[in-house]
Amino acid sequence: MNKVYQDATKAVEDISDGTTLMSGGFGLCGNPENLIVALAQKGTKELTVISNNCGTDEFGLGVLLQNRQIKKMVSSYVGENKNFEQQYLSGELEVELNPQGTLAERIRAGGSGIPAFYVQTGFGTLVAEGKETRVFNGKNYILEEALQADFAFVKAWKGDTDGNLIFRSTARNFNPMMAMAAKITIAEVEELVEPGVLPPDQIHTPGIFVQRIIKGEHYEKWIEQRTTRPRT
Repeated sequence: MNKVYQDATKAVEDISDGTTLMSGGFGLCGNPENLIVALAQKGTKELTVISNNCGTDEFGLGVLLQNRQIKKMVSSYVGENKNFEQQYLSGELEVELNPQGTLAERIRAGGSGIPAFYVQTGFGTLVAEGKETRVFNGKNYILEEALQADFAFVKAWKGDTDGNLIFRSTARNFNPMMAMAAKITIAEVEELVEPGVLPPDQIHTPGIFVQRIIKGEHYEKWIEQRTTRPRT
């Protein structure tokens, strides 16, 4: 099975309107930049996107928001995107906010075949509304359901043509767990090598979880918050 696609455009060409998509990244770190841009250019709409955040107004998943391609966001933190705020307040965008650890565990559970789990975080808050609650050892818990997706976009540092991936430092973030929780995982990598080149004991995501892989291009070092001061 040949998993290598010519470019991001080819890799996303069958993503249709109404798709549920997971997208790796934390802030602007570890974002699948090429795949996001390709999907923006394709114009797929009515997307449900599961991601820690939605980028900024001009970078990351923010480009899909600008195009009005996202119907619903399942996220943890959304404070860096004014388009997000405006679309939510105007009723254009559905939002499901999760405590960050709960979001990570919902995705991990989805990739591990665990349909739901109990967690203390959020009990007694808006997060718990409408959810089953139980008491364990005298403590209150709420039931959270696992998350899965039709497609996942992940960004890795290195990958081989079999789909084995190595992530770099904090750019790993949500990427490995999302790779396990989607029907089709598309990975973009900075360096694409032949099988056997990557040290087996350093692989973070085995190729069995990756169906498509591309060599990414033109990566930018975005800065989410730029703070400067006059030179003395």
